[in-house]
Amino acid sequence: MRRRRFTTVAAAALLIGVTSFVATAADRPRPATAAVAVDAYSWKNVRIDGGGFVPGLIFNRTEKNLIYARTDIGGAYRWNQAGQNWVPLLDWVGQENWGYNGVTSIATDPVDPDRVYAAVGMYTNSWDPNNGAILRSADRGATWQITTLPFKNGGNMPGRGMGERLAIDPHDHSRVYYAAEGGNGLWRSTDHGVTWAKVTAFPNAGNYVQDPADANGYLSQNQGLTWVTFDDVSRDVYVGVADKENPVYRSTDGGATWARVPGQPTGYIPHKGVLDSVNHYLYVATSDTGGPYEGGKGQVSRLNTVTGEWTDVSPVKLSAGDDLYFGYSGLTVDRQRPGTLMVATQISWWPDAIFFRSTDSGATWTRIWDFTSYPSQSKRYTMDISANPWLDFNASPQPPEATPKLGWMNESVEIDPLDSDRLLYGTGATVYGTTQLTNWDRNTTFTIRPMAEGLEETAVLDLASPPSGAPLVSALGDIGGFHHADLDTVPASFHDTPSLGSNTSLDFAELSPAFFVRAGNADAAPHLGVSNDGGKTWYNGQEPAGVTGGGKVAVGADANAVVWAPAGAGVHYSTTRGSSWTASTGIPAGAEIVSDRADPKSFYGYAAGKVYVSKDGGATFTASAATVPASGNVKLHTVAGRSGDVWLAGETGLLHSTDAGTTFTAVAGVSKAINVSTGKAAPGAGYPALFTIGTVGGVAGVFRSDDGGSAWVRINDDAHQYGNAGEALAGDPRVYGRVYLGTNGRGILYADRTGGSTPPPVTPSASASASPPPSTPPPASGCAATYKITGSWGGGFQGEVTVRNSGSTPTKNWSVGWNYSSGQVVSQVWGGTGGQTGTAVTVRDAGWNGALAANATTTFGFLATTTGTNPLPSPITCAATS
Repeated sequence: MRRRRFTTVAAAALLIGVTSFVATAADRPRPATAAVAVDAYSWKNVRIDGGGFVPGLIFNRTEKNLIYARTDIGGAYRWNQAGQNWVPLLDWVGQENWGYNGVTSIATDPVDPDRVYAAVGMYTNSWDPNNGAILRSADRGATWQITTLPFKNGGNMPGRGMGERLAIDPHDHSRVYYAAEGGNGLWRSTDHGVTWAKVTAFPNAGNYVQDPADANGYLSQNQGLTWVTFDDVSRDVYVGVADKENPVYRSTDGGATWARVPGQPTGYIPHKGVLDSVNHYLYVATSDTGGPYEGGKGQVSRLNTVTGEWTDVSPVKLSAGDDLYFGYSGLTVDRQRPGTLMVATQISWWPDAIFFRSTDSGATWTRIWDFTSYPSQSKRYTMDISANPWLDFNASPQPPEATPKLGWMNESVEIDPLDSDRLLYGTGATVYGTTQLTNWDRNTTFTIRPMAEGLEETAVLDLASPPSGAPLVSALGDIGGFHHADLDTVPASFHDTPSLGSNTSLDFAELSPAFFVRAGNADAAPHLGVSNDGGKTWYNGQEPAGVTGGGKVAVGADANAVVWAPAGAGVHYSTTRGSSWTASTGIPAGAEIVSDRADPKSFYGYAAGKVYVSKDGGATFTASAATVPASGNVKLHTVAGRSGDVWLAGETGLLHSTDAGTTFTAVAGVSKAINVSTGKAAPGAGYPALFTIGTVGGVAGVFRSDDGGSAWVRINDDAHQYGNAGEALAGDPRVYGRVYLGTNGRGILYADRTGGSTPPPVTPSASASASPPPSTPPPASGCAATYKITGSWGGGFQGEVTVRNSGSTPTKNWSVGWNYSSGQVVSQVWGGTGGQTGTAVTVRDAGWNGALAANATTTFGFLATTTGTNPLPSPITCAATS
């Protein structure tokens, strides 16, 4: 599936310095480091399973069930065999380095399976402001260190399915190679990825460019080097190059010198290079383009690494006059059965992808399906998509096409190196797999199933949580969106009739929430869908002339007016539920549009630094004189049941109007707001819970206010940032504290409070620097604890304790204690367990942070109330067991 950017986003070796940063992944959370109050939350995906291109699946060669997946915009994952699901590894990536969720390559160490490397960076053009990086982990991706590169990586650029570009030398696993794109050549680390040097002796940086005339730089990049492969026996190393005349190079002296492999076939780009070291064969799968969406010709070549002989072993040979309409890409060998290999079509859209299998080193092949008497087919497999039923794509094609398809963009096809029966492969929409692969050789049918639970890769463009009906309805890139009747169950089908491609906007009538409208970027009309049953089923809406894309849509509170700002046409309004349209006046095309959630006649818009207001159902708009951000990404939100109550999120912060946009007041302490929404009010509160994603008190995160923005609590932490998130945000009107967060590639997250009573929030203007200095007692029993106050407000404060292993041996557990002298009472603890009895406070580790290496540290935080002064307790005791 096409993955687009949906954001509004000579002798001396060159050594790259190390960025001293350790991030904690989602499967090992840590408390927020913010000097603002926090509320404990649980973050989970709204289950869709998949929804985007998976260009790489990487098995460890020595440890069974250690598998990684890389995605183009949604980060990296590790397989959890016990739960049969994928665990996200890069959720710590935040707004400042969102491009790290584009993963160009992964390598898992066959000598030390705890080590794993990832090359990250999403775009090589101006869309991504940061250079690429190599991430390294010594604990399977639970934590990472970062080495930045002097160039960009393109996890979502053309050619991203080629590889793997990262490879570990199995003879010396401290040596790691990276085949860079963009004309940046070959790079090598000799210290487990800490520092990197360009291999200046490598002679060819590649020259294939998909479209040199592409003005935005997306298609005009040199696709560079494509893969690195080691020979387990000879220690030779091979590199693929995006150069149709010089596609394969080799070093026979440990990378000191390199040469073009003699006699190699030319004319194509080498997508994959895989070595069968037992039979001494290098297989190369090639295509006439870099992919992943296209490719009309290609070849599978075999090099005898001993004799130097090349052989064309293509299942379908252009040289033989066969009907070749596809290139080759996904390529794998069975390491338990030398001589067995498989290759997939890079693109065979119709009638389906084709997988080929050989058990004689490519001399002969069988197909996963064959025509019998057209259009009938015989298939070696059955498809079971009961776990993810939407993968039929709501289709009922005519034979020989079938649904569900085997897939498309099959760049990664991998036989488990330790289990000949297990095959996994990526598609443009999911990961499929079988555990019965050798049935193929016995002419017995095997079953293919989606294997994507936990891997959420949709780009979320809008969300709606109505007061009745399904808790959530979504608008997504590529696959449109869903009616989510159950957040923890994969929906049966996505929005259809009409299918609008990438859905850009949706809205419902606040006072009649069964009525929904959604808009999308279909290639042709219709671009609008209408629902009368809460977004479950849809019918085609009509549209004004000139519409080319979805734009933004808003529904009046009583469903009697719809305002639409589509792409390709000006703003229009409808009083017939989308069956006819009239041009609005007074507002620019392309405006951000919302409806008042109480007054059916009122709508609001933002464009080019002005807010526009309509009081007649969208027929006419008038520019407000209010001061609002002059440019940048702006989101408007209106509050259910409160006429004229408008929020504006922008680069300059969060603004609030209670007079229908006539004036706006800046919310103190919020310096940047990406989006804003409201949900069910806290118990006893007079205003709905307010959510924003942005920067509050100098800390970037997701925040909630229970008093209309006067005070905030952070509800995510540093382990749950989700990259470029916030294009969509929706508070739940039925569940206090629940919020839905849309991401650009990590799907939809929903968050619920896990704490007890509502915590006392901290006002953003409170100064952490005014807190007393930290108290640091001498270490005791092999550990030391440092107590400090990180935020204060009337009647309460937030504190943080840093625990350090001051001994020489690792700890297993630790416990910290102190006594309060002035009536302080701890109300909440995170990152630890325990609490307060009388004046005594005891906090033990939380399990995951009890084991500390010598001199290692961890932190826990807490909220507390106080009735007067707040002196630092002393002493702070700390005890640890080894």
